[in-house]
Amino acid sequence: MKLSVGLKVANTLSLTPQLQQAIRLLQLSSLELEQEIQIQLDSNPLLEKIEDINNTETSASSEQETEAKDLTNELNADHLPDDLPVDTDWDDVYTHQPTALATPEYEEREDNRQGHLGLKEHLLEQVNLLHFSQVDQLIAYCIIDALDEKGFLDADIAEITASVQHLLQEADYQDEVEEPEVLVVLKHIQRLDPVGVGSRNLAECLQIQLHQFSDLTPAHQDALVLLNHYEFLVANDLNKLLKQSGLSMQQVKNAIELLKTLKPYPGMEFNTQESDYQIPDVVVLKKNESWQVQLNPDVMPKLRINSFYSNMIRRADQSEDNLYLRTHLLEAKNFIKSIDERHKTLLKVATCIVEHQKAFLERGPEAMKPLVLRDVAEEVELHESTVSRVTTNKYMLTPRGLFELKYFFSSHVGTTSGGEASSTAIRAMIKKLIAAENPRKPLSDNALANLLKEEGIDVARRTVAKYRESLHIPSSSERKVLI
Repeated sequence: MKLSVGLKVANTLSLTPQLQQAIRLLQLSSLELEQEIQIQLDSNPLLEKIEDINNTETSASSEQETEAKDLTNELNADHLPDDLPVDTDWDDVYTHQPTALATPEYEEREDNRQGHLGLKEHLLEQVNLLHFSQVDQLIAYCIIDALDEKGFLDADIAEITASVQHLLQEADYQDEVEEPEVLVVLKHIQRLDPVGVGSRNLAECLQIQLHQFSDLTPAHQDALVLLNHYEFLVANDLNKLLKQSGLSMQQVKNAIELLKTLKPYPGMEFNTQESDYQIPDVVVLKKNESWQVQLNPDVMPKLRINSFYSNMIRRADQSEDNLYLRTHLLEAKNFIKSIDERHKTLLKVATCIVEHQKAFLERGPEAMKPLVLRDVAEEVELHESTVSRVTTNKYMLTPRGLFELKYFFSSHVGTTSGGEASSTAIRAMIKKLIAAENPRKPLSDNALANLLKEEGIDVARRTVAKYRESLHIPSSSERKVLI
């Protein structure tokens, strides 16, 4: 085998650190980008954030100069005034002490406001005020601990009895706990606030709340009779409900109206969920009959190179300090460039989306046009994966609300005229048709498909069912109203 040396030219694609950083920044949300910028500011001394502090510093310095001039004029006067300006006041050092005849001052008190209590904490506070024995109090604690998020009892009476007995044995108590004693404590808890908590099912919860009403309440007894035949009420079987309850149609209607005023899940009001606020990355406004797209200035970071440290860099110096500054200067420039490229790409993609979805901005979701990532990628001359990254976790604020950029992309369904309709538009039409239906005779999926076909949209019944379920709309049998 003969060995030889030769040259070969080939094109290879390599991901440089700068390109990797640009790709990573492109897919970050506004909150994640803010955190990334803060990390870079903390680690790189040559990178700094531009803040509008010039006006504040100017006004503060002018006030100090004015005060200094006033003080100089007073000291140079022929006679001294009785009250000279001082840096501190007497009240700043010595605070007023509260007395029996004086109202105490609370300006410097600590914030002693309590946070929102959960359901179990709220019930425990009430149990501690009841005159329970130690054993009954332990039973109450076990019952409250077995409640689910809806406020229902998520355990059998036998299980609670066994748990209490086990705890008593561990504490060397010889008392025997029986199920009737647990039921008595449960009855007390069910009448605490909120009324009905600790119920074992929905019917029991509503019955407990009805017993709090006066017997003179209209339809009170009729509502209790309906709850005795709760299975027919849930199944929407009106004929069997009328036959078994012995009530007239008007009595059933009045009883149902009374039941609607009750709380089906008493524990849900204590489940506080943090509101998930999203900050828009892009803002769309209509000016002079044209839609304008601009980046949200509140989430656009303003970065620059620190001039003090950059001036310390010497070109020919190879010392360790100089190399440190040069390395961080290059990193700062690359980071600022990556941020700028991210904003340009985001604005370019958002503008292209708005150009395609002008009908949505004008008329709403029913006018949404089908759009896929490939269409936008070809127009803005980017790769499809880049468009996918830039539209993930990015939000656009429009006159019709706040939407994720992914919302404007949807598949298409063929129409009878040979055109295409967006799946988002079809969902909006289904939602509109269901909202306008007769509650006593709700539209089935087949009926919805026929109505859509009349509008020129050829869609199968199973597709309508899929879109309806994606909107979290129940089936026609579950939407049917009794009266």
